[in-house]
Amino acid sequence: MKLANLLMERRINIDLKARTKDEAIIELLEMIKNEGVSFDYDAVLHSVKSREEIENTSYGHGFAFPHARTDAVNELYILIGVSSYGLEGKTPDSIPVHVVCLLLTPATIAKLYLQTLSGLANFGRIEGNLDKIMAVKHPCELVKLIAEANITVDKELMVRDIMRHSVATVTPDDTLKEVANRMFHDRLSALAVVDDENNLLGVINDRDLIKAALPDYKSLISNLNYSMDVEPFEELLKQEDKIKVSQLFRTEYEVAQPETRIVEVAAMMIFKDIRRVFVTSTDNKLCGVLLRKDIVNMVIRG
Repeated sequence: MKLANLLMERRINIDLKARTKDEAIIELLEMIKNEGVSFDYDAVLHSVKSREEIENTSYGHGFAFPHARTDAVNELYILIGVSSYGLEGKTPDSIPVHVVCLLLTPATIAKLYLQTLSGLANFGRIEGNLDKIMAVKHPCELVKLIAEANITVDKELMVRDIMRHSVATVTPDDTLKEVANRMFHDRLSALAVVDDENNLLGVINDRDLIKAALPDYKSLISNLNYSMDVEPFEELLKQEDKIKVSQLFRTEYEVAQPETRIVEVAAMMIFKDIRRVFVTSTDNKLCGVLLRKDIVNMVIRG
């Protein structure tokens, strides 16, 4: 089914008056009120704001996707608002939010909700779509734009529906110091290792860095009185600009394709006790990563 088929012109406002995202959410909810739909609007608003407090849903590229799974509604609602001047507030890329897509759904249809959210995010990711939206004069034109993007909603949740498209990477020629700095700056525990053409080669994580300082860690564990001639971490720091990723990274990692079913990846994560699966195209180009916590955050928590 095409994503555009889920949209209703009467639930699209191409001239938002709101100046903030909170005001935009209220303005969009007013459209449902004006339809005469009866549900607990205060409960819905509370659910949306609670979700915003957990994580800012300003996506970047001029789009925001506030959403909530709440028993206050009994069907999926997709409400889209367009602000010509842009909303106030911080965004990941400093581009003001111009398009607000508000999604409301009961917990019983989580699959459709996640795929719709993913589809709208994919639409927002396409270069030039924000400018096209800003030029529309009628809701029907926006529906047509999304229809022309040919984004579909599948029967099952796929990796592409919840994977992270931005993946932190390093190359084999990067140094241990550069890896540590990247991990610290981005608050990460692992980085994908790629070549100059973005082919996935392996992974390097915080455990690999510690093992570089403690190559004889097994002896240390078996004998707590094991004596070392030098302080291992000091020695590692002396070499941090010389040790390359090529000396440390591992080629044992798990991959999936964007079209892989989420249930398959989740089962593999449980069976192998792994936290991340890299997402590659059929020609081994890195295109995303799926974290175990993302399955919890998006599928289970919502």
